[in-house]
Amino acid sequence: MAPNRYLPHARRWNPTLDRLAFLGAVLALGIAPAGADCQNADDGAPRLGVARIVEVDTSEGPVFGAMTKRPHEELLGPHEIVLSFDDGPMPWITRSILATLKRHCTRATFFSVGKMAIAYPGVLREELEKGHTVGTHTWSHPLNLNRLKSEAAVAEIDRGFAAVSAAAGHPIAPFFRFPGLSDSTFLVEQLSQRHVASFTVDVVSNDSFISDPARLTRETLAKVEANHGGIILFHDIKASTAKALPGILDALAERDYKVVHLVPKAAVEPNAQMVAGFEPQVAKQLDAKTKTALMPFFGAVGPTPAAELDRDDKRAERKSGAEPRRRRGSKAPAVSVGASWATSVQHGD
Repeated sequence: MAPNRYLPHARRWNPTLDRLAFLGAVLALGIAPAGADCQNADDGAPRLGVARIVEVDTSEGPVFGAMTKRPHEELLGPHEIVLSFDDGPMPWITRSILATLKRHCTRATFFSVGKMAIAYPGVLREELEKGHTVGTHTWSHPLNLNRLKSEAAVAEIDRGFAAVSAAAGHPIAPFFRFPGLSDSTFLVEQLSQRHVASFTVDVVSNDSFISDPARLTRETLAKVEANHGGIILFHDIKASTAKALPGILDALAERDYKVVHLVPKAAVEPNAQMVAGFEPQVAKQLDAKTKTALMPFFGAVGPTPAAELDRDDKRAERKSGAEPRRRRGSKAPAVSVGASWATSVQHGD
């Protein structure tokens, strides 16, 4: 593999060629072209947009991101970032994140868990329709993937790609991220044989452990600044992430960080038999009149959007010692788990 072939100084950047590469991904993966779902801001605030589009050749199973002991390729130059989100989709969180990305006219990569994609295929398709890239994060998110028996570990990877491809309605990007970033020589080789790129990260937001959006914003920005950019890890199953993301992206735009959008040169080739096995479940979820699917990643029905917000706000208030905030109006009516988690984010936005 050619070293540093993706860095902006490795070749003279040509916006026309980069957008042609993106259009190739549009045709291969069925995603929306850049700008097709972009809100024009009239408030004069800076917007991130997309500075570069990088077409990733996964044919040799490259590894990207600094948090690995394995040889890896560099994707980014100074002050460049990749926005990435793991573990979803979760309707009321993911849709809020999609709305924030739309406001900034920017693109991200979502590493979806297979079980979550099967539970919420409509949300996964919204990610693709809005021009984002979708990869996988195994079938069920085992944190000990690198310690499972080889057959079980490989099945987790293959089922994940099949499930997310079935949920998407077509093959997705051959992009993979290990749960807990815990890879192994054997599994990286298995990915290489499948022509799949492995993505670690450069900046961990720690949104899995920080429930206060203000603190999450401060710490994420500090880490990005210390690293001068990088692949940033978020999770689209955390309410604190959805709440903090507008402030984080606003600050990154003000500090002139540049978003690099990753697209694959070719789609993944999932196990056709596995895909066919998931298709009836996907069809059932897409046809459901009420979205009350179980949250398979957590093993229970998810909380309503209003309950999610109230619970996180009260937790943050207890930690800060602040007086509980009063909400206007009467108690919000119960809503199904497929509804948006914030009233400003409606289905289909």
